[in-house]
Amino acid sequence: MADPNRTAVVTGGARGIGKAIARKLAADGIQIVISDVMAGAAEAAAKEMEALGVRALAVAADVSRIGDVETLIRQTVREFGAVDFLVNNAGVTRDNLSLRMSEAEWDLVLGVNLKGTFLCSQAVAREMIKKRFGRIVNIASVSGIMGTAGQANYASSKAGVIALTKSMARELGSRNITVNAVAPGFILTEMTDKLPDSVKEAYVAQIPLKRAGTPEDVAEAVRFLISPAAQYITGTVLNVSGGLLI
Repeated sequence: MADPNRTAVVTGGARGIGKAIARKLAADGIQIVISDVMAGAAEAAAKEMEALGVRALAVAADVSRIGDVETLIRQTVREFGAVDFLVNNAGVTRDNLSLRMSEAEWDLVLGVNLKGTFLCSQAVAREMIKKRFGRIVNIASVSGIMGTAGQANYASSKAGVIALTKSMARELGSRNITVNAVAPGFILTEMTDKLPDSVKEAYVAQIPLKRAGTPEDVAEAVRFLISPAAQYITGTVLNVSGGLLI
């Protein structure tokens, strides 16, 4: 368990995996900043965190825009004094076959998933260096390791997140800042819930544990990576896929 006197920023924290992560950390007494493009949903999620007995803040932000990211970190530091943990969870998909994928579909996914992770990490690293402490956890995907048909943009963005994780881990380690990634497999969220049952069944059939993952499965991995138990772990990609990727 992490020190409850710490503050965590969770991007894309208004729903799904991000909200589950925020809830898990709040249950440990960590102060929470919910960042999301959906302002109303972010406010509602922050209120849920407060109901768990912690201070919480909602900040509407598009992580692909540097001005929004700077505002997010500035408001967090003003409110809580520091950013101890950053969970780069914000992400989008625009699936299409490579031959049909538009430039706009490519740019949007790479902009949010990869550029957004970079901008947020860069901004918090400047704050963490001052304190000589920080934990950054990037939500990648097994798609970034194994590739997924129809998701060239998404898989490429997550492969980039993994490379970014390893590079920043090397750069920031001497300042007591760890940078790790979690690579979820097939997780039940609002996004995957829209898939046809036949597609869901096909995914589950490939998983040795024979079930889809839950947002809480991912949240537990994040909780571990920011805890003192993981203080000597950096540059690592923790596969949370039920064996889909071995």
